[in-house]
Amino acid sequence: MTQDIEFVYDFCSPNAFLAYKALPALADKHRVRVKHVPVLLTAVFKATNNQNPFKAFSENRQKTAYLTHDLHRFARARGISFHMSPHFPVNTKFAMRGAVFASGKSWENKYKDAIFDAIWVHGQKVDEIGVLTEILHENELPVRKLREAMTSVEVKQQLKEQTKAAVKRGVFGVPSLFAGSEMFFGKNSLGNLELELSKGS
Repeated sequence: MTQDIEFVYDFCSPNAFLAYKALPALADKHRVRVKHVPVLLTAVFKATNNQNPFKAFSENRQKTAYLTHDLHRFARARGISFHMSPHFPVNTKFAMRGAVFASGKSWENKYKDAIFDAIWVHGQKVDEIGVLTEILHENELPVRKLREAMTSVEVKQQLKEQTKAAVKRGVFGVPSLFAGSEMFFGKNSLGNLELELSKGS
């Protein structure tokens, strides 16, 4: 039986956004479910001595130009609407707490779509609670409950624990995808993930 997929993500990553948009077609093709696992990427970086590649290679113009080109090429090839956020790097701690709270709810996908699109399609500044509130209203999401969750100590702790668990499992950045015990990092690893899924077909 084919393994289901776990998708470890943070809204702040353009690569996670593109993988999120491309993953449903792959999952449908192989008839697998996708479990979304919210983590806080800044905490992952701190725990693994890693950093944003645009920051890591900030003095290498060829490298950063290629990274940007690769994002847009991936999006064009799959018909994904994508714009680099004018607020990059994006602080998503409140949005990710909302994602933790949304997990398992009937409107979970609606929430993820709304936040991902707000950042990487519409260029909105989601680190501000006021902006997040407007996004929630526009998408007819449970504003009061989500606002409470975004400042909840319990939800904050749950996000922290999920992040620690992901790091312990080998995650050093996002998107990270798991098929059983096999980890696949980055949007460009979807081809290798598909090969792994094909083994169980």
